[in-house]
Amino acid sequence: MARWSATLAALAAVLVLTTAAEAAPTPYGTDDAGGFRNVLPPGTNGLVTALDLGANLATGAFPEHYRDQQPLYDGLIQKAPALDRAGLEASFKDATFGIAEGDVASTTVPRPGVTILRDKGYGVPHVYGETRADVMFGAGYAGAQDRLFLMDVLRHTGRAQLSSFAGGSAGNRRMDREQWELAPYTEADLQRQVDQAEALYGADGKGVIDDVTAYVAGINAYIDEAKTDPRKMPAEYAALGRSAPDPWKVTDVIATASLIGGIFGKGGGAEVRSALVLRALERQLGRKAGRKAWRSFRMKDDPEAPTTVRQRFPYQREDALSPRGLALPDPGSVTFTPTAPPPEAQASAASARSAGRFADLGAQLRRAIDGRPHASNWLVVSGKESASGHPIGVLGPQVGYYVPQILMEQELHGPGIDAAGAAFPGVNLYVQLGHGRDYAWSATSAGSDNVDTFAEVLCDDDVHYLYKGECRAMEKLERTNSWRPTVADDTPAGSETLTAYRTVHGIVYARGTVGGKKVAFARARTTYFHEADSALGFSRLNDPGFVKDAESFKRAADAINFTFNWAYLDGEDTAYYQSGWYPRRAKRTSPDLPVLGTGAYDWQGFDPATFTSRRLGFAEHPQAVNAPYEISWNNKQAPRWAAADDQFGYGPLYRSQLLERYVKARTAGDRRITTEELVQSMALPATQDIRGVLLVPRLAKAIGTPKDERARAALQTLREWAARGAHRRDLDGDGTYEDDAAVTLMDAWWPRLVRAMFESRMGPEAFKAVQALLPVGDEVEGADPNAPAFSQGWWGYVQKDLRATFNRKRPPGWSRRFCGGGSKAKCRAALEGSLVQALSVPRTQLYGRGACEQDADAECFDRNRSTVAAAVGLPPMPFQNRPTFQQVVEVTRRLAR
Repeated sequence: MARWSATLAALAAVLVLTTAAEAAPTPYGTDDAGGFRNVLPPGTNGLVTALDLGANLATGAFPEHYRDQQPLYDGLIQKAPALDRAGLEASFKDATFGIAEGDVASTTVPRPGVTILRDKGYGVPHVYGETRADVMFGAGYAGAQDRLFLMDVLRHTGRAQLSSFAGGSAGNRRMDREQWELAPYTEADLQRQVDQAEALYGADGKGVIDDVTAYVAGINAYIDEAKTDPRKMPAEYAALGRSAPDPWKVTDVIATASLIGGIFGKGGGAEVRSALVLRALERQLGRKAGRKAWRSFRMKDDPEAPTTVRQRFPYQREDALSPRGLALPDPGSVTFTPTAPPPEAQASAASARSAGRFADLGAQLRRAIDGRPHASNWLVVSGKESASGHPIGVLGPQVGYYVPQILMEQELHGPGIDAAGAAFPGVNLYVQLGHGRDYAWSATSAGSDNVDTFAEVLCDDDVHYLYKGECRAMEKLERTNSWRPTVADDTPAGSETLTAYRTVHGIVYARGTVGGKKVAFARARTTYFHEADSALGFSRLNDPGFVKDAESFKRAADAINFTFNWAYLDGEDTAYYQSGWYPRRAKRTSPDLPVLGTGAYDWQGFDPATFTSRRLGFAEHPQAVNAPYEISWNNKQAPRWAAADDQFGYGPLYRSQLLERYVKARTAGDRRITTEELVQSMALPATQDIRGVLLVPRLAKAIGTPKDERARAALQTLREWAARGAHRRDLDGDGTYEDDAAVTLMDAWWPRLVRAMFESRMGPEAFKAVQALLPVGDEVEGADPNAPAFSQGWWGYVQKDLRATFNRKRPPGWSRRFCGGGSKAKCRAALEGSLVQALSVPRTQLYGRGACEQDADAECFDRNRSTVAAAVGLPPMPFQNRPTFQQVVEVTRRLAR
């Protein structure tokens, strides 16, 4: 606190007011069909000035609009069991275009032709521009107003320079390593994406670059003002020993896009780890049985998996073990190649204990990125199934929780753009998730396979490889970071160089041998060198002249090359479309395992010069119009659409079923679902434990009546919890879950249950190898406090194996019985024994770490904790497994264009 106080003294200055000529905004509700509500916690404003920081340190006060949407978001937990219209409106704010008369809090005119209004209620920026360039300028300026420091964090993280910017703590340096492994772009590489836009997309491409250029000008205009006006300068810069941010460049937008797209818009690329699972199972079970077991765990196209659409969309039908070009690594030969040694190996004892506000920033970013990018969901119901006779939807992305939020809210109006909603700061020139005049859209991460692994056969040495008969040199990519101690991160001064090697296919991430020959495994991603291309699709989503109905929406979404599940609704229709660039692989080659990179097995039409190739056509993507209802919680998209090679969890149980159970019941027969009921159908599963809802009844039936009295009582506790909905929630606000005993028991039992069922028959090596691709599920013991998402886990494996063991027929796709070796008695004994073991696990062992060291219980452990990229943090929020930004949509009319 003393250090922050010293920073305040250095920043104190006289406040200067400036004015400029205004542009004319439109009245509230102009060009808006109505029926749009949303929420984005914690609040719109992410600016902490020196004066704000001083007030917070002195009195605990927060900046205006810093956390005023958090009560709306949190309050839905208590309202959900009996949600009515008043409760809905108290949980989601009005998102109609414009600001009601008398509700304008401020007017800013950063240059003639641009006006930014903010409302009194939540401070949302409403940007109006006379020209398109004016709107883009205003978007950049408003983004800097609300998220300048976070934008700076993101552009440096995208360049793998977080340690140079925020400090050299081990967490910051690990974040740099991960980004340099994913997208190690040089400045020339980033500029290439700018330069190629017009060549690839003609006038549309040039238009996007013009938009980006004006957007960057708006950011820089704000920075110039902040240099002389302390009311506009984030206090965090002084803590980093910086007077102001460096000017923005167009390539900063590309760097941020590479970070965001690399996190949320890809799938696959785990072919080597999948091969390690295969080899381990072969060693344990024999070649034939091992391969059958691998296919079972792979769950590439499980016919029992819940899907968003029912129509078949065949993709990746080639056999996983097709021999043509197959490059299975030799057993024991694989080593993964980091871009630098682990930070802990280099760190002194002092630097390993880095202190300061941003010493843990990289670690928090990594947890947020690894933990919750795939928790988005949407529920869309057609007019035929809704009580109003019009489509309704509850929809939003889950991008983790940040302070300030990693999404920002904005409204944009001008030539070719009328939209309101959320966008990522640093790339917020368009609304990325939100609504237009009479339609709304949102997305979930699809995770479909747009990343493959090629085995580059080495020649001469370890940095040369064979491609089309030529021995080529790998391109060496280096990034040198340096840092010094600051108030925000006291890590001693130092530097390090990150090194990656690039082939024609992509970045080398592992090495080994195939058939005795040395190889380097490189990842090829269809969006590599093309992260900026998706801007065209987002531009079209914002354009009322382009999106006029469900079909035009699908065409707009098709221009987005990242792998997302897009939902749409207007007053008459609903639609679903899965975007992404999905390669047409060489015929008869495996889409699941590494293939040789010699050139003979490249993607069809692959051009290394432009990093383009042939890909699936529009009609081949999963899609639908006016289905009775559509649900996505990152689940499998369609029958016959194969799961990406890194997705082992698309089995008979998936969390989307928690949503569908409610929607299906409320649209059954003559029933028609209301908007309140649809919100409730999302909100109740947001606190449910998938294991309690979908597995406890089957487990209880398998165990029967335990011999052990303690086990009988424990099983009854779990049964009663399941009957009440298996929630992890605190309705009365006493700081403890209503079903705390059952939740604690399940957290202790689950890993022991899985181990008892599978490890002895799989063997320790294969048991561990599968977990590298599909964790057992929301691990608690040994982990830092973290909210469960229930997106990945062995629930499908457990269900299938119980059915195989206790039913006559094995379920489809399940090759053998693991629990008890197929013996019902032995399996029952293993289940009961693991339950008894769980009863002796102390709470401190489960939950007593980090922030919960003194409060070792599930409620503390589960809380939604934010990644803090600001001088002022916020307390954690109660657990909810729901989107970060969320819309409720009930449009009843279509506007004329």
